[in-house]
Amino acid sequence: VQLQAYGGGLVQAGGSLRLSCANSGRTFSDYAVAWFRQAPGLEREFVAAIRWSGGTTAYADSVKGRFTISKDYTKSTVNLQMNSLQREDTATYYCAAGRPIFSEIKKVRAYGYWGQGTLVTVSS
Repeated sequence: VQLQAYGGGLVQAGGSLRLSCANSGRTFSDYAVAWFRQAPGLEREFVAAIRWSGGTTAYADSVKGRFTISKDYTKSTVNLQMNSLQREDTATYYCAAGRPIFSEIKKVRAYGYWGQGTLVTVSS
């Protein structure tokens, strides 16, 4: 699994961005793919995850109803559609892949493959 995250940028509060995580290695197959984010001085935190097989999703409470994670089989890509962005969403966003058990799906330690970060900046 080789991940590349892209799609970040500068957006005004209330706007939208779509992040993508492309896999150039072996297929995701039985993996879960997740997005985490890290703001300066803060710990990396879970945003959303999707199981490649079956499509079960999970979201952080702070993004529920605003962010949507989805997968594109044809492109072996996981997308994160972010709407109604707030200044608090400003962070570097990372995609990750792993085989977490259900109770671990929101844990950084459950993911062994990470892409480089993509910066999202939300201005007021």
